[in-house]
Amino acid sequence: MMKRVTKKVGKYEIGRTIGEGTFAKVKFAKNTETGEAVAVKVLAKSRILKHKMVDQIKREISIMKIVRHPNIVRLHEVLSSQTKIYIILEFVTGGELFDRIVDKGKLSEREARGYFQQLIDAVAHCHSKGVYHRDLKPENLLLDSEERLKVSDFGLSALPQEGVELLYTTCGTPNYIAPEVLSKRGYDGAAADIWSCGVILYVLLTGYLPFEESDLPTLYKKVSAAEFSYPFWFPSGAKSLIDKILDPNPETRLRIDGIQEHPWFKMNYESISQGEDGDVSLDDVRAVFDDIEDQYVTEQSKEKISPLTMNAFEMITLSQGLNLSALFDRRQDHVKRQTRFVSRKPARDILSAITSVAELLGFKVNRRGYKTRLEGASVNNAGQFAVVLELSLA
Repeated sequence: MMKRVTKKVGKYEIGRTIGEGTFAKVKFAKNTETGEAVAVKVLAKSRILKHKMVDQIKREISIMKIVRHPNIVRLHEVLSSQTKIYIILEFVTGGELFDRIVDKGKLSEREARGYFQQLIDAVAHCHSKGVYHRDLKPENLLLDSEERLKVSDFGLSALPQEGVELLYTTCGTPNYIAPEVLSKRGYDGAAADIWSCGVILYVLLTGYLPFEESDLPTLYKKVSAAEFSYPFWFPSGAKSLIDKILDPNPETRLRIDGIQEHPWFKMNYESISQGEDGDVSLDDVRAVFDDIEDQYVTEQSKEKISPLTMNAFEMITLSQGLNLSALFDRRQDHVKRQTRFVSRKPARDILSAITSVAELLGFKVNRRGYKTRLEGASVNNAGQFAVVLELSLA
């Protein structure tokens, strides 16, 4: 009988794969010193180098280390070997809040308020550190084994540059985006996050979105005017709060402190321990990425950048201003994963990117005006599939 070989990275014993994406595998692991279960995100340095993801991944890791709070997925440390980067994360077992909404249709007022209180606590801590999430939605809110909410996915987060108060990048999921983010003017990241929190609270209490239209121009108009309605049974206290949060004017929109002082919010509120104060060391991040950037110069001198082995939609997300990460729709009776994305790129550039990447990966492409149909085989060749993309001009 062969003895099973266990891989060890630092003090962590690496186990089975529990998730896999384009750039990383996520593995279950155990801290051999404490017995604590962790999740380890394993990234190949070669892929990061070839596809110029160094700055993006370094930023996300740095932000996750800075925002340490009981309601935020914790990043313990970053390790590296000659070929891999290992990101040691808190192991969260309860799934997405999105799935909880799908299963129940809507949450009770007490349950919704509890999750919203935790969300606001987490967002308040992020903002106190100068971090703005910019893609808050139920899919990015996880639950642990004790039903505690954990904010995740800081891939679109922003740390404003010194002396710069406004952000200018349009990003996020359209149904959750604040009106000012859709405009060409700069916006306050804190106020934009608060708007998203208001949409999330509405979804928790109803099971569906306040702003939901089949075409983006109509959706934008309704978001810009805060044009939505409440069902007759909607809790009056929550309505009073949401009315102040979903204010299309960011200058008069309720702020974090106003939310925390609102009577509906304060009911049954149990303040948990605050985030950790003091400076957080980024020495391990710097060590890993200073080393990888040295390798980058060497890699670039040896070879040309090769195409990604990934699906077309993930590849397009590497282009500045394009975010197709939530393209595939998981339809449910009320709430669904979003299938739309926002970009300020010209229509011809978006269509050209989709076409060139799809053809590179062997998909058959049919274009008619602003509609594109992609046909191909599944990864394991189990069958054929087709995806139809439609571009709407706002």
